Amino acid sequence: MKISYKKLWIMLAEKEMSKQSLREKLEISAGTMTKLNKGEEVSLATLLRICEFFDCNIGDICDAVKKDELK
Repeated sequence: MKISYKKLWIMLAEKEMSKQSLREKLEISAGTMTKLNKGEEVSLATLLRICEFFDCNIGDICDAVKKDELK
């Protein structure tokens, strides 16, 4: 299984917010942002900060998907 942040990127687009703006507002490190961009695992604390910022649940920003579904 892998993690997909596709829902997060869609949410950002709908809110007309850039990834850079999200990073700055939440003080997310560049390394963590890189992991998000690459679909790598980040800390639960980071995901919860994003959820709190958008007032949403974790399932609203990411999904666990089988590796072959990512293509």
